[in-house]
Amino acid sequence: MASYKRSFKRSTQRAVSAMLVTAMCLGGTTAAFAEETPAVTTSQNVASVSLFSDVQSGFWAEKHIYKLASEGILLGDAGKFRPGDNVTQQEAITMAIRFMNLDSQLGSGSGAPADLKVGNYFKPYLELALSKNLIDKNEEIAAMKDSEAWGEKKASREWVAKILVRALGKDTEAKASASMSTGFADQSSISANARGYVNVAVQLNLTKGVEGNRFDPLGKVTRAQIATFFSRGGEYVNPGYANVYEGIVTQLTDSKLTLYTNGQMRSFTLDNRSVYFTKDSEVRTTQSALKLYTKLLVVDKVGSAAYVEVTDANQQLERSEGTLLRNLGNNQLLLLVNNTPLTLTYDNNTSFVDQYGNAIKASDLTSESTVVVQRETFTAEKKPVIVQLQSVGNVSGSGTVSNVDLTGKTVTIKVASGSEEIFKFDDKTILLYQNQRLNQMGEVNTGASVNYSVKNGVLASLEVTQATERTVKGTLLDLVGDTLLSYTNASGRDEIKRLSKNVTVQINGIADATLDDLITDEKGGDKVDMTLNPDDEVTKIVVTGRQSEQLANATVINYDAKTKALTVMDAAEKPYVFVIDDKTKYTYNTTTPTLSGLEALLSKGRRVDLTVVGSRVVNVEVTYKYEGTYVSANTSTKKITILLANGKTVEIPYQGTTPSISLYGKASATLADIKAGDPVTAMLTANQDALQTLAVKTSIQFEIASVNTTNSRIRVTTGGVTSEFYVDQAVLLGENGGAIKVSDLKAGQTIDVTFNGQTAVSLQVVKLTLGKVQSVDGTTLTVKSFAGNVETYSLANGVKVQRGTEVSTSTTSLTTNDHVEVRKDTNSSVVVKVLTSQERKFSRYDGVSKEIIVLRSSTSDNNYRFAVTADTYIHQGDTTISVQSLQNNDKIVLYFNGDKLVEIEKQ
Repeated sequence: MASYKRSFKRSTQRAVSAMLVTAMCLGGTTAAFAEETPAVTTSQNVASVSLFSDVQSGFWAEKHIYKLASEGILLGDAGKFRPGDNVTQQEAITMAIRFMNLDSQLGSGSGAPADLKVGNYFKPYLELALSKNLIDKNEEIAAMKDSEAWGEKKASREWVAKILVRALGKDTEAKASASMSTGFADQSSISANARGYVNVAVQLNLTKGVEGNRFDPLGKVTRAQIATFFSRGGEYVNPGYANVYEGIVTQLTDSKLTLYTNGQMRSFTLDNRSVYFTKDSEVRTTQSALKLYTKLLVVDKVGSAAYVEVTDANQQLERSEGTLLRNLGNNQLLLLVNNTPLTLTYDNNTSFVDQYGNAIKASDLTSESTVVVQRETFTAEKKPVIVQLQSVGNVSGSGTVSNVDLTGKTVTIKVASGSEEIFKFDDKTILLYQNQRLNQMGEVNTGASVNYSVKNGVLASLEVTQATERTVKGTLLDLVGDTLLSYTNASGRDEIKRLSKNVTVQINGIADATLDDLITDEKGGDKVDMTLNPDDEVTKIVVTGRQSEQLANATVINYDAKTKALTVMDAAEKPYVFVIDDKTKYTYNTTTPTLSGLEALLSKGRRVDLTVVGSRVVNVEVTYKYEGTYVSANTSTKKITILLANGKTVEIPYQGTTPSISLYGKASATLADIKAGDPVTAMLTANQDALQTLAVKTSIQFEIASVNTTNSRIRVTTGGVTSEFYVDQAVLLGENGGAIKVSDLKAGQTIDVTFNGQTAVSLQVVKLTLGKVQSVDGTTLTVKSFAGNVETYSLANGVKVQRGTEVSTSTTSLTTNDHVEVRKDTNSSVVVKVLTSQERKFSRYDGVSKEIIVLRSSTSDNNYRFAVTADTYIHQGDTTISVQSLQNNDKIVLYFNGDKLVEIEKQ
């Protein structure tokens, strides 16, 4: 960044009489970049750059607005900034002159040409802008329409780019770039005499294109946009504003900041009017971002820091460690640093502290002490700022852990005196808690009370005397009821922990998981993260990985009920022997399976699906179905052929004249309703020798009408048809793929449901995005959501655009003016529903009924009350506003998704 030692001089011309400005305001012309009344007091001047009521925290141009406002280049009006207002040409050149810090050169304005009509207030600025070649008179006259007032004309994007580039002194570069392509899709719309300036503005990152890779050269420029343009331009010039300082922080308190700048110390007051930003972010930060010896840019308003920006967060200090040879007196110390003698001269501003941060005197340092010296790097003297005595020999004590840095291998401990000490640790550091060794330092959490001992500057031991919650990793070995758990920790040691009474279990894909859902095994139990409370009890178990293996479509060779040994053969005819134990889960064609019922089915030739860990059976499922895709049906041999997931086909005989077909939405389905490639599930008879039912898998998208949580039954609609079904056997997932419960489903949600015949086997909430189209072409759609996120949708799987009653499979009808709801259907095709809109005028808000009332278009207009919910997006431009901020007769646009009001846009 170029040196940014700015200052600001208010000229006598800017201090125009209050009478003149009042006359301008009464005449309908507002000095948009001046104070409403130039003759203000000092306190009013400071307050004018405090928070604007219409620039909310997080607003995209917030940083640039406050920066230029604090510098005096532009100001607000009665506590508001009006970021969405368009800028006129006379306002823009006024801003450019102030940006260049040329106010002192303003004349009377008598030389302003009459054929470029501007308000009286702006004539001195126009006169100076012409003399500084910011604008070309002939160019401007040629671009004017008959009877058009030049100054009141709204500034266009290409016109602002031109004056900004000229204000930066880069007119030569712009002319050299005039023949180069801008790269924008609407390049032909950019005026020939502006093309080079647009190129330079884009190269310097002062401005960018808009949606659809367009520059939109004739688009109007708002106050927020022009503030951003000129703020970014400040990176390339040094106007020399008298109230802008850049330097190094040498002193910092809650209410005061001192900078070393231009070889001098300068102090500023910090108060509730100060705003804070960092160079690399456009989001406002807090005062906590300020650190000693870092670089700041400060804009001064009568001794108060109105705008503070961290330009370099690295402390401008160099650190060296050495051994004190002796104290030379006369404010000098002799050190040995890297085997080289160094004479250190200190002064009254040098701080001396012990290893705990407590203040000491230079005379307290003794020969052979190890010290760390931090010296400033911003003056030629490189004066020592801090000299800290390092702990040597053996040290022990107690305190509270403030921080654990696993990367840097340090622990910060707040000792009894209140100061903080940083200790190194290594692989030899002994960690203890309740007479047990901890596995790693990561188990020691912030806030834990500890005793520690240090040898040769490294933690020899750290004993946790009172713990906070901590997390350990391991592999589950065994569960003893709901009281004890054994596991192998990350270091390979076996440990036992007590379970708390209300232990929670999280397993991805299983809602309301319990201890019974965990897999414990000596060789392949679940890998878990476990949260331990201060009493070292397990309060939470999160499964992070499973090592079990699947053996699908195995054939039983033998089962010994006494030893519970199960011998099977896999599909490749390879034999295995597994053991069923009391923790094995089993499934067969019943809702209440028992071990005895399972054993009765494990006869030779029976097909089973197994989940195993080592030689142990974790789950056994007696095959009572085949899942795959439908191939064909041979009505002569009465066999159905299905292609399984492993690539093999299976022929299943059926009984009777036709097989039983189950298809959702069709009461009497037949083979004619199935086509090759359809996913199906073949349900077998109890003997596994024939087809009982062929269930066709279908996926349908619904909107939930109501939810019966007690019976796990939901009512839904699709295509105007209402139906009901149970979801008690379905896997329920939220829009992000996480497991949910029936009680999490709500009316109005869109869901994708997969049916196995008539039974719902999976349900997922569909993500809906409400927003405005940013760009669209044949391959992608980009939408800016109400939350401010820009989301891009691939159209590779097709698109459906719904506009009223019309449906199209093309995006040609979509424009960047459309407000839409976007979702994906069951085939991953993008569905775009264009919201309907009404332009109305606001009347009032009824807080009791939570409705907005708009002015009636006629006495017969009965559609003038609309319900507002917490989800209704109310905004002006990109700024979210409250419904209470709307005023009588405000022009608003209402957007509806069906009959629901989802968006209110103030014009």
